[in-house]
Amino acid sequence: MSTYHEQQKRNNTIRLRAILEECPYFLGEFFRAMANTASIKTRVVYAYDLKIFFTYISQHHKKLKGTALEDMQLDCLNEISADDIESFLEYLTYYQKPDPFCPEKMIDIQNDAVGKTRKLAAVRTMYQFFYKKQKISSNPAAIVDAPKIHKKQIIYLEPDEVANLLDLVENCNTDAMSHTQKAHIAHSQKRDLALISLFLGTGMRVSECVGIDLNDIDFRNNSVKVIRKGGNESILYFNEEVQQALLDYIAQREKQKNKAEQEQALFLSNRGTRITVRAVENIVKKYSRITSPSKKISPHKLRSTYATSLYQETGDIYLVADALGHSDINTTQKHYAAMGENRRRSAPNYIKLRKK
Repeated sequence: MSTYHEQQKRNNTIRLRAILEECPYFLGEFFRAMANTASIKTRVVYAYDLKIFFTYISQHHKKLKGTALEDMQLDCLNEISADDIESFLEYLTYYQKPDPFCPEKMIDIQNDAVGKTRKLAAVRTMYQFFYKKQKISSNPAAIVDAPKIHKKQIIYLEPDEVANLLDLVENCNTDAMSHTQKAHIAHSQKRDLALISLFLGTGMRVSECVGIDLNDIDFRNNSVKVIRKGGNESILYFNEEVQQALLDYIAQREKQKNKAEQEQALFLSNRGTRITVRAVENIVKKYSRITSPSKKISPHKLRSTYATSLYQETGDIYLVADALGHSDINTTQKHYAAMGENRRRSAPNYIKLRKK
């Protein structure tokens, strides 16, 4: 694993410890066990969600109201009912909390069905763990229904939009930018083209992209090594167009000054350091809002564009799942089932019972 990913792991470990210091002590046992099955990023998210849950309990539960989180005992879980958990989910719709940078000011927090489902998953997993170990007498979270998540239409770029986007990045052929903007972009043009081409040509995640080092690229096999969501290494393959964009950028990159500790990073910021996720998101937004103003295109939407194109060309949902790094085929089918339905609807058009 590269130094970048090791540093990310260290940072998340420190974040997890900081969150747990403000949570009930018994969660330590849960998270130590969880380390065997979940990545550090997942554990940080669960810790954050459980802190929100216990904060709600300490503020609104009839018996536990006023109890500091650090004073809560394990048997407090027996005092929490399914109704309490359902009330928590309703509370998540909209609530306020102090601004960490200005405690006198309150900030609004909202959760949709996806956010509520994620938090319920954390509560369920915690209850299941302690119930299985026979440390609590019941598991009320098991009978709480998750909110219904309405299907969202997949947003992706059509082939002509992909072509327009790449042409814009490569040539800056637009009146929507001033001469100053074009001059600024010219400095990073080859990097931006390589970045966007890599997203469209491999379907990688933005977090995977920023972690790529120079030695992760293999031009003999036109492949790139990435660290997937769960921490596993994976090899992605790209075509000759992506290869050329990468070669052109790397040739320019060699002339760019960069900080010693960051010099192995493939994609560099204008300051010579490893590019950040936020910077990549801004790069994609900068170009796509010109070529596709009606769509809010992000790196994830470019990933969807790759997956949509691959499925439309092959009809192989297993290939799409493997290319995207989905561990569960149902995740892929959930998003691309509608396209499969369209393919099935068109099947009769290819069958002629009688030749006329």
